[in-house]
Amino acid sequence: MAKGGWVYIMANRYRGGTYVGVTSDLLRRVGQHKDGQGSIHVADFGKTRLVYVERHEDIAHAIAREKLVKKWRREWKFALIEADNPDWCDLWDVWFSGGGAEGLA
Repeated sequence: MAKGGWVYIMANRYRGGTYVGVTSDLLRRVGQHKDGQGSIHVADFGKTRLVYVERHEDIAHAIAREKLVKKWRREWKFALIEADNPDWCDLWDVWFSGGGAEGLA
């Protein structure tokens, strides 16, 4: 079986600019973005707030989903985010201020 993957969305503020990415190691990749070592686009526009994540059992499915979501209109991406995270809270802070990253293994 292929290694799984994550589709994620980073933002700079509530209903602001977004960046859609895919990775097999969510903790490492989001950490890179937050440290300014990830995508140049994320660093240049301050998109360091993790607002959405989606797990896939197969990395190929995650890559296909990322490509699809990247093509979406802004409002569609906003609706996807707000279905689970209406206040656009930084999920990184939510997970780690509570003492752990449950559900990420």
